[in-house]
Amino acid sequence: MYDTIIIGAGPAGMTAALYAGRSNLKVALLERGIYGGQMQNTADIENYPGYANISGPELSEKMFEPLEKFGVDHLFGQVLRVETDGPVKKVITEDETLETKSIVLAMGAKHRLLGIPGEAEYNSRGVSYCAVCDGAFFRDQDLLVVGGGDSAVEEAAFLTQFAKSVTIVHRRDKLRAQQVLQDRAFANEKINFIWDSVVEEIKGDDRKVQSVVLKNVQTGEVSEHAFGGVFIYVGLDPMTDSVADLGITDEAGWIVTNDLMETSQAGVFAAGDIRQKYLRQVTTAVGDGAMAGQQVYNYLTALEG
Repeated sequence: MYDTIIIGAGPAGMTAALYAGRSNLKVALLERGIYGGQMQNTADIENYPGYANISGPELSEKMFEPLEKFGVDHLFGQVLRVETDGPVKKVITEDETLETKSIVLAMGAKHRLLGIPGEAEYNSRGVSYCAVCDGAFFRDQDLLVVGGGDSAVEEAAFLTQFAKSVTIVHRRDKLRAQQVLQDRAFANEKINFIWDSVVEEIKGDDRKVQSVVLKNVQTGEVSEHAFGGVFIYVGLDPMTDSVADLGITDEAGWIVTNDLMETSQAGVFAAGDIRQKYLRQVTTAVGDGAMAGQQVYNYLTALEG
């Protein structure tokens, strides 16, 4: 029986494990792959306090290192479902059923992919899903932003402080973003638009992206354009399939919590990108994890009377 099981070993999960472990709780950190989450796919991180530049894998390693010291059990498994009825909660994986007094959900979110040739091949080599993370690496380059919602337009504007030019390509003939964001984008001399078009392929050399192939959805015309980077914003998907029946998510699947990371289920907390929130960054995930780990201790203390 664990005091808490933390599902997901990204920055939120590892921080929650650290705080819970330091509180002398019996903690399991359960993951399905390697610890670090999306950080493991990030070549350089320049916006994490204390480091001018650090690779995602290195920061993942530094976050994971202290956990053994505080007795955190590091487990592997694909979670199928979570049962929260009664004081004993259960986490059911493909191989076993784990029992615990509390749960921290930190499975994160995944970027919705275009699913086109070159996207995976050039990930972190010109293909990015985070302008805040990677924009500074594309100084004086012509960049392409894929999407038409708030995120795409906001990130395009952010990229203009580094890029030579930013082109937004959208499959429709108008943006879906808030009007105020559209107005700012249209007024920005560095931002261009390609309408009614989708990205068919991302091309490059053995080092990085060099061009993209676009297709006009109205005419079927195919054309190739030179770009040094492609930023994709066609949505995020929360990784909440295993807890979809708990009644703790909004209509889009994000877990709803209060400021203490508490969900509507007693003893079930959530932290990091899986939450309904505005900013999804390593720093905000760490903050969420710290609060969740501390609140697990407070919850168990109150439970014991």
